[in-house]
Order: sequence, then structure tokens, then C-alpha cells
Amino acid sequence: MAKKSSRRGGSVVTIHDVAKHAGVSPMTVSRVINGESNVREKTRERVVVSVKALRYSPNQAARRLASADTIHIGILYANPSANYLSEFLLGSLEQSSLSGCQLVIEKCEGGGSEYEAIGRLVKGGVDGVILPAPLCDSEIALKAVRDAGLAAVLVASGKPASDLCAISINNFEAARAMTRYLLELGHRRIGFINGHPNQTATGQRFRGYVEGMTEAGLSVGTDQVAQGYFTYRSGLEAAEKLLGSYNPSAIFASNDDMAAAALAVAHRRGLEVPDDLAVAGFDDTPVAMTVWPTLTTVHQPIADMAREAVRLLVERIRARRSGAEPQVVQKMLKFSLVKRDSSAPFKASPPETRSGKRKA
Repeated sequence: MAKKSSRRGGSVVTIHDVAKHAGVSPMTVSRVINGESNVREKTRERVVVSVKALRYSPNQAARRLASADTIHIGILYANPSANYLSEFLLGSLEQSSLSGCQLVIEKCEGGGSEYEAIGRLVKGGVDGVILPAPLCDSEIALKAVRDAGLAAVLVASGKPASDLCAISINNFEAARAMTRYLLELGHRRIGFINGHPNQTATGQRFRGYVEGMTEAGLSVGTDQVAQGYFTYRSGLEAAEKLLGSYNPSAIFASNDDMAAAALAVAHRRGLEVPDDLAVAGFDDTPVAMTVWPTLTTVHQPIADMAREAVRLLVERIRARRSGAEPQVVQKMLKFSLVKRDSSAPFKASPPETRSGKRKA
């Protein structure tokens, strides 16, 4: 009996294993499990025998055979930003209600546990799965999806896998646009807080920042870039590093949580934002409007991306049930700059003032 082994030594029986055991195609197995009528009775019986022999998600199969119209969508999440997650879940829940499907939310701790988490979703009866960042870039998660034969949509990947549907924005252009805006305000010493290296969007945002600076004839040194991990705490450490050594007149952070942390560090150092230091973020999550001053940021339509992911996944699942194999769709939604109180035209001031070390 063929099984797909996980990285932690367990095993997950996939739809491909059932197909091989029964001597049919994976699509035929899918049709039987979904209760579709366009399968010969002898073939159906053979698939059912294989499902039982391999113990392939028996609860999932029973539910689907009982109600072929019900669609269950899994959302696997591991994003460290609660603000990002709340926006994503809001959009997902709204669209699932409109689409008449049910959501199954599964948390993934990372560290190689993606395969097991997706296995739990499969056993729970999901027809497809949505992978928001950072799991959209996880090779383990992508392998688990393929092995399980699941329909899937990736959300917010900077470079989505070519064989899977995806919803994203142009992170490079968005970061370049924000950098250009800060330059138009007269800022030249613009520090940058990078995002987590496990996400492809991080590299695109950094390249957009570098391109914006380069277009203005400015070089980017190692002292003006600090590593962050999309968490508030990492933003505190990165902002302290930038303000302690580079003395920027503006800080552009790769997400709003880290930008909010930069505001907190500025306040602690006695800096006036935006007079002494301009701050900009990325995402336009709820925190952007709850901090003071309100945050200039890139609006990434997170809720809309989640809605589109649910709609697209439901469409693919229904197409599969009808016997069709839908094309891979990868869409880019529009971003926009949201200019709020944390940014203003550059005002010449001594480096000591910008670092918070005011003269007596």
C-alpha cells in the first residue's frame, strides 16, 4: 500500500493512492466521493472498496456521499499578526456566507507541522484549502496540498506556485510607490524595516524600496536596513537599531505592526512624529487607525483578497464536481497609498534630534 510520508514520520493516504489501488484516475475517485452519478456502478464499487481498504478519510467520504452539494473549505493559518488575521477571517466569513459554504479553520504552528495540519483538514472533510501568508510559500504545505489532491488558493504570495490558483498584489510596485512618496516629501535618509525572510513578498517589498531609492540617485547601505519578522516586538528592536545608528528622517516598515512599533520607539525617545520622524507601514490593518498619529501605509485589500480566494475556490470545487478541470487562475488586486498623520514634508533638524538625543 502506497502512502505519502510526512516529515515527522507519520503517513497520509492520498486520493492518488486510492486511485492506484482501484485502478482508476484520481478524478474518478473524486467523482465517487462527491456522489456524482456519471460513474459506472462496478467502478464505483471498486473505488468504495479501495477507500475502505486504505482507510481514506472515511468520515469525509460519508459526508460527501450524503450531501454532494455541501462545500467545506479549510483555512490554514500561521500569520504572527493578529491584525492581518482578523481582516483575513472577516473577508473569508463574509464570502463563505454568500457562497453557501462552510469554513474549517486550522492553526499551524509551523516548523514542519504543515503536512499534519493539512492532513487533519482532509480528515475533517474539506474539499479545498486556502493558504494565506506565510503558508502560501511553504514547500511542505504545497506538497501536502498536491499529495492530497486538494483544490487550493494561495493568498499574498510574492511568487505563487505556477500550478495553483493565487490572489495577491504587486508588492514590488507598492513598496516602490511608498518609497517614492516619502522621497517626494523631501526625505532622503529613509530607513527600512524588512519583513520575515520566509515570505516571498518580503523580498519584493525590499526590492521595491531599493528601486525607489536608486531611482532618486540614492544608495542603500546596510546600516539603513533592519531585519524584522512582521511582529510588533521585532519592530521595536529594528526601530531601536535604525534610530540608534542610522538617524533616519523617515522609517518605512514592511507591515503595520512593525510601523506601530517604530512609532512607540519614537515616542519613547522624545521624537515628534511626523515633524522629527515620518513613519510608514504596509497592509492598512486596523492598527493603522488605532495608533497615534494615525499611520500612513500601503492599503493591501486583505479582506477583499480573502473574499476572492473563497469565491475562486468554491468555483473550482464545483467545476471539479461537474467533471471539469478548471484552469489555474492567478489574480492581482489593486493596492493604494493611504496618507495619514504619521508622514509630513521633511523638516531639516540635527541628527541628534532625530535619534532622540536632544541637546540640553
